[in-house]
Amino acid sequence: MKIGIFDSGIGGLSTLHQAMITLPEVDYCFYADTDHVPYGERTVEEIRGFVDHAVGFLVDKGCEAICLACNTATSAAITMVRQKYGIPVIGIEPAVKPAIAHCKDKRVLVIATPVTAKEPKLHNLVMKYDYDHKVDIVPMPGLVRLAQDGIFTGDKVLNYIHKAFADLNLSDYSELVLGCTHFNYFKDTFAKIFPDDVEIIDGNLGVAKNLRNTIINTGLITEEELKGRGSVTYYYSDRKIEDKDELEYIKALHQRLELMLKL
Repeated sequence: MKIGIFDSGIGGLSTLHQAMITLPEVDYCFYADTDHVPYGERTVEEIRGFVDHAVGFLVDKGCEAICLACNTATSAAITMVRQKYGIPVIGIEPAVKPAIAHCKDKRVLVIATPVTAKEPKLHNLVMKYDYDHKVDIVPMPGLVRLAQDGIFTGDKVLNYIHKAFADLNLSDYSELVLGCTHFNYFKDTFAKIFPDDVEIIDGNLGVAKNLRNTIINTGLITEEELKGRGSVTYYYSDRKIEDKDELEYIKALHQRLELMLKL
C-alpha cells in the first residue's frame, strides 16, 4: 500500500524518517509544499487551501492513508480534509501530555510556529493536562526558515534561539517540546543551550505508531502483508524530485535526522 506524508517543507522528513523505521514495509509519497512554506506565518484560510490541494494530489497518486506531518496544518485543516476525503488522516500535535507527566517539579517549554501557538487546538491540549500551569509556549518561526535554507548549526541559529529565549530562565525547564517538525533538525543545538538533564520531546514516534495501528485496524493492510521494504517518492509541491543533486540533499537530511535520533 501507499501512504502520503505531507508537510509545508522539509520538517516532515523527520516524520517520514521515523515512519520508515516503524513501518518500513509500505510505499511512501512525501510531499513538501515548498512553494508556500512557511505555513506558520500564513492565514488559516490559506493553510486549509494548501492542505486540501496537497491531500487531493496524494490521493490521486494512490495514497490510501495520509499523515499531516505538520503541526500547523493539523491545527488548521485536519477536520476539513478528514471529512472531505474519507480516508484515514493522521495528524501530529505537540507532545504536551508526556512532557507534563515527566516534568515533576519543573516547567515545560513548548516551541511552535505562530499559527500553532495561537490556535485553540494547542491551548485546549494544554488546558486538558496542565493542571498546575507549568507550560510556557514560545513561537519560533525563524527556525522554519533556517531549516528550509539548510542552516542547522552555527552563530545564526544560536543567536536566533538565544533571542527567542531571552526572557526565560532555561534552568526552570526539564522538558522541551518540539511543536514543529522542522525543529527536529536543531536538537543538537537545543541540547547545548539547555541544562544537561532536559528532555527534548517530539511527536514523531507516536505518530508513526498511530499510523501503523490505523492502517491495520481499518483493514487497509494485514500484519501478514507487512513484509519487505517499500519505496519513497518525493515531491516539492506538485513536482516529483528526480534531480540527482536534490535527491542527494534529501539523503543528507535523512542522515542528519538519524544523528538527531541518537541524542
